[in-house]
Amino acid sequence: MGIQKNAFQKIKALAIDLDGTALLPDTSLGRKTLRVLTQLMAQGMQVIFCTGRAIESSERYRTAIGTEGPMVYFNGAEVVDMPSGTVLSANLLEPDVIDFCVDISRSMDVHFQVFLPPGIIEGKDKWEALVIEKQRAESEMYHKHTGIIPIAHDLKTIVSLPGLRGCVKAMFICDSPLHDEIRKKLSQRFGGRIYVARTFPTFLEVMNAGVSKGEGLKTVMQHRGLNADEVLALGDEENDLTMFKVSGLSAAPASARENVRAAADFIFASNAEEGLAAFLEEKFL
Repeated sequence: MGIQKNAFQKIKALAIDLDGTALLPDTSLGRKTLRVLTQLMAQGMQVIFCTGRAIESSERYRTAIGTEGPMVYFNGAEVVDMPSGTVLSANLLEPDVIDFCVDISRSMDVHFQVFLPPGIIEGKDKWEALVIEKQRAESEMYHKHTGIIPIAHDLKTIVSLPGLRGCVKAMFICDSPLHDEIRKKLSQRFGGRIYVARTFPTFLEVMNAGVSKGEGLKTVMQHRGLNADEVLALGDEENDLTMFKVSGLSAAPASARENVRAAADFIFASNAEEGLAAFLEEKFL
């Protein structure tokens, strides 16, 4: 791809996806990955989370590594300065989209959930509230995956609340063959008003138009004073492709989706092997 020999010497920041890239398959942070990232930070490297995860479910990883500053959460729907929690940018999904998604979930009998901004649900003033319609196997799986305890509530009632401007992110959790049918229904209804991306084998996320990890990363780069050629982006799913486009270098694990591997400048071993750590150690330590 014509990568310059000194390209890695210019890198000052790592834009890192979590699930499927930095984390082991059981969603833990491997010892080697932790060691390498903390070593790099000690040398001045910036570590930027660029994740579809909520802030709440990402905090244990951020505090373990010790990284601070502007981060990308919810696939770019929010850019937040950590650990202060100051929201630097937010792009909310409008209530009528949520209302239609509820109709889809009910008609297809698939799990659907939303993240609401802090303060909408009583008792959820610090972090975004995860709201589901009812407990299902999928909601239990998501709880185990993220550690976030969901709140069961009728979502038709939620979207009609007068103080609700929108939600941070919505998500269907279902078998991947159903994703195309859901995408089609959403595209026919909303067209370019929304952004839909698969972020995990069973996760289909719905966000407002203009939301992407790439847009989020651009905002982070502005706040951190970084140029594109100073950023290395690392990810494994289709939602990571947009940050590949705005960074100077990109890399993906061997376990990534085929189109993501094809777009990446470099391929490293799978997340199950802590390939990210080995790759970074080889290039920077």
